[in-house]
Amino acid sequence: MSSLKVHFIQQEPSVRPGEYLAWAERHGYETSFTKCWEEGDFPEPADVPDVLIVLGGPQNPGTTREECPHFDAAAECAYILRCIDAGKVVVGSCLGAQLMGRVFSGWYSVSPEREVGSFPVHLTEEGRKDPFLRTFPDPFLAAECHNDMMNLGPDSVVLATSEGCPRQIVRYGKLAYGLQCHIEFNRGIVADLAEEMEDLLREGGRFVWTKEELLAYDYTDMNKLLSDFLDAIVAEYGQSRGKE
Repeated sequence: MSSLKVHFIQQEPSVRPGEYLAWAERHGYETSFTKCWEEGDFPEPADVPDVLIVLGGPQNPGTTREECPHFDAAAECAYILRCIDAGKVVVGSCLGAQLMGRVFSGWYSVSPEREVGSFPVHLTEEGRKDPFLRTFPDPFLAAECHNDMMNLGPDSVVLATSEGCPRQIVRYGKLAYGLQCHIEFNRGIVADLAEEMEDLLREGGRFVWTKEELLAYDYTDMNKLLSDFLDAIVAEYGQSRGKE
């Protein structure tokens, strides 16, 4: 499927796609970006991509245009729903997952704990049966960087949880998944975020690592899990497209 089109919604320069983009480039997929801070109003691509990946950011789904002029939650939610309704692959990461939750529930929630670091994530019974998570060990270690979490819609299924957050992976539709965790992170992304969050890291917390711990961690294994997940969901998309 070398002709696959993958579109990224990137909220901020520092919240980069990491393994999501590396995966697409390894496969030779066509990639495009909505860089929200450059565009002003949310620019919809001319055609719906095969894969939409909505990245994270410091905002939440309730952030207004007055608070952050380049972030238009309503426009992003409308585009997410357009892609889901078209039967495309949609993956939301952190804020992107929370926006998916807003699409199906109308809002978002505050996480029981702030998580900044890499922590064990446990698959639920449904998660262990999910066809796209079949290579994930239980538990697996996942990077985290959030205060909030996604809400659940009427047909949402929680696939993974952690001690600090009960909604780590949620299935919103056959090809629509929200990942509160950041298994796309690499050391370069984490180094930039650690600089931005230096004061917060000094405050510490039950699930907050030090800057030194964040920079010393090896993110390779979780990147492989993300790549496996994306390969599996895209294979299913290809089969579905072949039946049309």
